[in-house]
Amino acid sequence: MMALFRTALTNLSALTVPGVAHNYDVDGVPDDLKRAQLPALLVLPGELQDDSLFRDRGSGFQAIAFAEGARTITYTVTHLLLVAPVSTRAGARSHLPGLIDLIDEYFAVLGDDLTLSGALLEPMRVTVEPGTFTHGETLYHGCAFRHTWLMEV
Repeated sequence: MMALFRTALTNLSALTVPGVAHNYDVDGVPDDLKRAQLPALLVLPGELQDDSLFRDRGSGFQAIAFAEGARTITYTVTHLLLVAPVSTRAGARSHLPGLIDLIDEYFAVLGDDLTLSGALLEPMRVTVEPGTFTHGETLYHGCAFRHTWLMEV
C-alpha cells in the first residue's frame, strides 16, 4: 500500500510560499525556532492543543454503500504559520500587515495545487485562523491553516 498520507504531508511541506523563510515537514519540525527561521510553516498532523480553534471534526473512515465503492478517510492537518514571537515591545498590529500578505501568498500558491499533486481524492478544504500560537516555550503571532483532506484507502 502506498503511503498516501505521508506523501500528502510531504507535498504540503514542499509548498514554496514567497516570504516564508522555512517550511518544516513532520519529520523536521524543530522544538524551538530562532528569529532567523521565521516566518516558518510547520506541518502538524491533527489539531493544535487548543480545541477551541477548530470545533468541527473530520468524518473518519467511510466506505461507500456500493460493493465496489471507494473507501475513503478524512484527515485533519494543521499547517501552522509562525511570523514573530509575541513581545511587549511590538504588539500584534506591527505584525498584522505582513501576516495578511503571507496569508494571501499562501492561498495563491495553494490554489495552484489543491490536491497536493494528486495525493488527495478531491480538492482540500482549508479553514484559516490568525492569532497567537504556542510552539515550544514561545508564544508567536501567526495563523493556523486547518486542512481537511479526503483520501482513498
